[in-house]
Amino acid sequence: MTRIPGGVPSAHLDTFARDRLPPPHLMPRFDYSMPHLADIPDRLNGASILIDGAISDGFASKTAFFCGDAAWSYGEVQDKADRIARVLVEDFGLVPGNRVLVRSANTPMAVACWLAVLKAGGVCVNTMALLRARELVFILNKAQISIALSDIDLADELELAKGSGEALRHVSYFSSLCTGKGDLDRRLEKKTGGFKAVETAADDVALITFTSGTTGNPKGAMHFHRDILAVCRCWPQVFTIDQDEIITGSPSLAFTYGMAAFMMYPLYWRATAALLPKPSADAILEIIERRQVTSLYTVPTMYHALLEQAGTQSLKSLRKASSAGEHLRQRLWEGWLDKTGIRLVNGLGMTEFLTHFISESMAVEKPGSTGRAVPGYTVGVLDDEGNRLPLGSKGRLAAYGPTGGRYMDDAERQAKFVQNGWNVTGDIAEQDADGRFWYTDRSDDMIVTSGYNVSATEVERVILDHPKVYECAVVGIDDDARGKIVRACIVLKDERDRSETTAKEIQDFVKATISPYKYPRDIQFLEELPKTLTGKVQRYRLRTL
Repeated sequence: MTRIPGGVPSAHLDTFARDRLPPPHLMPRFDYSMPHLADIPDRLNGASILIDGAISDGFASKTAFFCGDAAWSYGEVQDKADRIARVLVEDFGLVPGNRVLVRSANTPMAVACWLAVLKAGGVCVNTMALLRARELVFILNKAQISIALSDIDLADELELAKGSGEALRHVSYFSSLCTGKGDLDRRLEKKTGGFKAVETAADDVALITFTSGTTGNPKGAMHFHRDILAVCRCWPQVFTIDQDEIITGSPSLAFTYGMAAFMMYPLYWRATAALLPKPSADAILEIIERRQVTSLYTVPTMYHALLEQAGTQSLKSLRKASSAGEHLRQRLWEGWLDKTGIRLVNGLGMTEFLTHFISESMAVEKPGSTGRAVPGYTVGVLDDEGNRLPLGSKGRLAAYGPTGGRYMDDAERQAKFVQNGWNVTGDIAEQDADGRFWYTDRSDDMIVTSGYNVSATEVERVILDHPKVYECAVVGIDDDARGKIVRACIVLKDERDRSETTAKEIQDFVKATISPYKYPRDIQFLEELPKTLTGKVQRYRLRTL
């Protein structure tokens, strides 16, 4: 076993993740002083807490997940997870600390794989179904992933990527409901359940979640087993979860918002989640009526679509609704209240925190506010030197608490994100006299569109690879439906190519190269990009074209 500085011995035999944590002087401040966080043990396995704990508490026969026509009980989820864990260890040779990629839409098998990786002592790397081969290769090699588990319906891009995976030894495919279509499904038939979870240290790395970065390549945010338990106890202090609830929504399990909302929270609080592999507005409305859903977690873009499509009876089973992922506009909040009688609970989270660190109360006393600090977190507004600003001042939003930013093998980004113990979020906000925070905008080049983070730099790099493009700058512009959309301002090599056909050609090129949600919905052709005397692009001018 490897000794963790200041902690109990690590269960990880493969120390790759531990060795790539930020150095102590670049770590954020961590605070476990709140009563609901005081009893977290030094040794725990996050997956065991979620699923084995539920079985021990007598919930084996209760439905844990709906998906389509299927209903998986807590007992079935545990059995599938245990069998997958046996495949990982017995067939694929996983040792604690190995990284395992999980590629899937929101399905019960995706949850079972996630739980299995953690129970076996592995480090789970969840990835979005929309990722292209180019993006998968970066993740495979950055995290030196040795095993990949993927929904068979998403095999194409992984098959393109796997030959470039430097450490990849095993790729196995499953069907969303384990119906025998994939080789992993068939392997499970030969295994028994009853897998005993590895006794990981609370500070062993459990998850690496890749998040878009302003410099193009995604950042690998690392989370410990204790972080899983902490987040299950923090935001639910504000946005409560009851055992009789049925939860649904749109965020991917590869996003920490979806991972918490549809997996960690319902399992920990013994509720039920209705998973949607393709969460369109129609699909959400159908599942709410069919399963009598009580809680909805999604983003403002989806609430806007639901508001337009929902009938008078479509949402009557709902008790509460959470909005996150992008700024919630006042007009949308009021429209939702008028139609449903439900006060949308606005909040703010980050991949680095694994959960919300700011949230409105269930009563939503000040619509338009992002809310107050979630119990367990300290939140402030800082100036450029890292000093706290007085109330009513706009500045850099920062926080610390039981979770925080730990970028894998990325000291430069870590030093920018963590300053004097604070996690500096990249958001601009102000705090009022009542302690509420009011969101203003992003302070970096990140574009938040329909709840997705899009790196302007990454999109620029792809567009510049197009043979007709000479120069390019990407910005986000306001959009009523999506919050922001991606705008590409392009100087062509040959002005005679300027046309709608070329614009669509460039859009399709981006969609084929990186995740389609990143493509520029708005393209402006310019003779030259506006620049300062020092040669910097004046992006503010591009936003007002």
